[in-house]
Amino acid sequence: MSVVGILGMTHDEEMQKKYNFPLSLLEELIEEFKPDVICGEVHPSSWDFYLNTGETSGILGETQNEYPNLIFPLCKKKGITFVPVNWFEEDVFEEGPFDKYDTETKCKLEQELDSWNDKKLSAWNEGNIPFNSFEYDVITNEMYNWLHSVNPDVQNIVWNARHNIMAARVKKAAKKYPNKRILCIHGADHNYWYYQSLKDEEGIELVYPLK
Repeated sequence: MSVVGILGMTHDEEMQKKYNFPLSLLEELIEEFKPDVICGEVHPSSWDFYLNTGETSGILGETQNEYPNLIFPLCKKKGITFVPVNWFEEDVFEEGPFDKYDTETKCKLEQELDSWNDKKLSAWNEGNIPFNSFEYDVITNEMYNWLHSVNPDVQNIVWNARHNIMAARVKKAAKKYPNKRILCIHGADHNYWYYQSLKDEEGIELVYPLK
């Protein structure tokens, strides 16, 4: 049985400072979990691009800084296998959730989204690890359900389809590396989906929160 851990974080460096989640904490949590495999929020083509050219920013400049600044070199140093699990298609990721609305409605929806984010961030320290708690996840789930109600066409692609593919890649990794310790690292908003997708999966012992 594979042991799969879920670890969400914030990509933004200012938020990492504000909410006490520096890369030093990320490194500490990785060291404590002792993964054999890390499933990261990196597109497979961006990972290949990095391996072939050394370019760390990704095929669209989308790879988050924690990967070249910490995770990639740590994997190399510790002999950890890195598995890229992110998914996107550039041509269908261009539309924003509010783009189909008129200017006034779009402004109101953006304000409502800001309110959702404030509510979500109010739960940042509910657990032992910032952003890693069921309290945070409940609000996050509600926020994305609201976004789906506003524009299901966009959310079905950029959120639901994306997560189904990401979770499928994690499950594939668990089968490829049986009886190994696998750590999934990604933006914290993905935590709830990972948990729901993996908690009943045969062959996986899920660990969330990590502590």
